[in-house]
Amino acid sequence: MTNEAARHMARFLAILVLALVAFWPLQAAAQTDEIQVYDGGIVDVGVFNLTWHNNYIASGSRTPAFPGGLVPRHSYNGVTEWALGVTDWFEQGLYLPLYSVTDPRGGTLNGWKLRELFAVPHADDRMFVYAVNFEFSFNSKHWDSERYTSEIRPILGMHLGAWDIFVNPILDNSYQGVKNLDFAPSTRVAYNFSKTWAVATEWYADFGPIHRFLPADQQSHQIYAVMDYSGEPFDIEAGIGWGLTAGSDNLTFKLMLARDLN
Repeated sequence: MTNEAARHMARFLAILVLALVAFWPLQAAAQTDEIQVYDGGIVDVGVFNLTWHNNYIASGSRTPAFPGGLVPRHSYNGVTEWALGVTDWFEQGLYLPLYSVTDPRGGTLNGWKLRELFAVPHADDRMFVYAVNFEFSFNSKHWDSERYTSEIRPILGMHLGAWDIFVNPILDNSYQGVKNLDFAPSTRVAYNFSKTWAVATEWYADFGPIHRFLPADQQSHQIYAVMDYSGEPFDIEAGIGWGLTAGSDNLTFKLMLARDLN
């Protein structure tokens, strides 16, 4: 992409951000520790990687999602994710600590998670990518109404020249039967200016249990404008998200910092 085209893209994104902030209605929902669409890429064998996830709900509900839960509005939520490349098709991950800072509770520890990612080898160099990720969570009572939960995240995508398209049709599991699996898909469409810089649009949703989706106004749907940087001293992914329904957080900022440790 030429410098002139890059400037036009930057102006377009700036206008989009200003328009959405100015005109989108104020709605709200609940917190999460990780706001990311997986692309099937894993760290090299024997390499440790650290990703620091951060998000801040600038406009959200003043009421917890369940009795005793954290208040979403003005909450800062984060987790450090430790990853090890075990083989060229398997990555082991650990989320610890998972924490929040909310008003009026202050700082809290929210639990921890184990992650197992199985992916087609060398996914970053393939046109068609497929993978599956499993997460197993131990939750503090104020973070989730269920002590034990898990996630099944299929990963499908394509690298098409400068474009990347990825879909994660996630199923959240609270161990209450197959019919109560929660459908929470996410999608990412990115344009890579170079090997270093990219912009993307991401969509995150939660439709509710698969046997009967929630009414439309109770579902969560958010759209994010995202900028990525890959390089030294660490990779950066930053984005702004807007809620599309009454069941969504209205305005959320996210920031991810990642770096290989050896």
